[in-house]
Amino acid sequence: MREIDLFTPLELGSLTLPNRIAMAPLTRSRAGSGQKKIPTALNATYYAQRASAGLIVAEATQVSSLSTAYPNTPGIFTPEQTAGWKLVTDAVHQQGGRIFLQLWHAGRVAHPLWHPEGATPIGPSAIAAAGQTFTPQGMQPYVTPRTLETDEVSEIIHQFQQGAENALAAGFDGVEIHGAFGYIIDQFLQDNANQRSDRYGGSLENRVRFLLEVVDAVVQVWGTGRVGIKLSPSNTYNGMADSDRIATFSYAIAALNEFNLAYLHLMEASEADLRHGGQKIPTSLFRPIYKGILMLNGGYTKESANAALADGNADLVSFGTLFLANPDLPERFRRNAALNQPDPATFYAAACDDSVDDCGFYKGYTDYPVLN
Repeated sequence: MREIDLFTPLELGSLTLPNRIAMAPLTRSRAGSGQKKIPTALNATYYAQRASAGLIVAEATQVSSLSTAYPNTPGIFTPEQTAGWKLVTDAVHQQGGRIFLQLWHAGRVAHPLWHPEGATPIGPSAIAAAGQTFTPQGMQPYVTPRTLETDEVSEIIHQFQQGAENALAAGFDGVEIHGAFGYIIDQFLQDNANQRSDRYGGSLENRVRFLLEVVDAVVQVWGTGRVGIKLSPSNTYNGMADSDRIATFSYAIAALNEFNLAYLHLMEASEADLRHGGQKIPTSLFRPIYKGILMLNGGYTKESANAALADGNADLVSFGTLFLANPDLPERFRRNAALNQPDPATFYAAACDDSVDDCGFYKGYTDYPVLN
């Protein structure tokens, strides 16, 4: 047992975190309105309210104009979006916080109805995700993606690299690469979505190649100790499955050791994963494999998080729903104070257009009360 708890400081690269309570990246569908995907002053207020986190990981942010899966999700591929995120980082830093940006490409689960030009989404193979997704015309089946040609893969890697450069210009303290939840990196990793026969498909080495090339490109921008990666070994969201998840993710995680990342962020299996036939893979299985800082997420409480830290299974724990509803979560944990109850009806905002200021975006977003 280690004498470590949520309030033990942590050296994360060149950053000193005052606690080990991270705010998990949370899609809230409130990044401005319409197609511009530009963060606003309201987003700056939201993140600044939560600056007492040891580390904030801002929400999944698109690196491409053709990667939209949900309404009002932010981008980091235009100067206007970069300027919008600068409002956020300035506000968080003024409150003494630290914030990373999560770089995201939806891949095959993007939808043409979110794109003015109606472009077909892209993926490692022409295999549609199972089920339906949100669109401007209501729930619609996922479409079959267009298979990326081998020489096009480098274009997607460049989009991640450009997003990393824009995040640096926006004043972030680092970035997290979204490799989880059935988005494009996960699609290349798992063999139910990747049935390629080129250097990016087939063997484990080939399926992991895209992940490693993205990481390498982003590390070239940020250097070591300022890039994290999020993976979800048990995830079934967006129709993901693999013939041998333990082998796939063990191989990928071992390969990540060479990059001296800020951290590896692992998702625990959720009840939804298990309902959809997922395999409950304990994240402790990967602790001996990964040599760096490990962040865990998955319904943790103060007590279970402290236990994971003391046992050595985690170095950081991220909280999603609890941070959403409790802007001052670290102080509430410190005082053993009562927690606000989250309102699921306001987790996401309704789609709106550019003629409306904020569509009531503040409800369930910046109006949760703090202590005192």
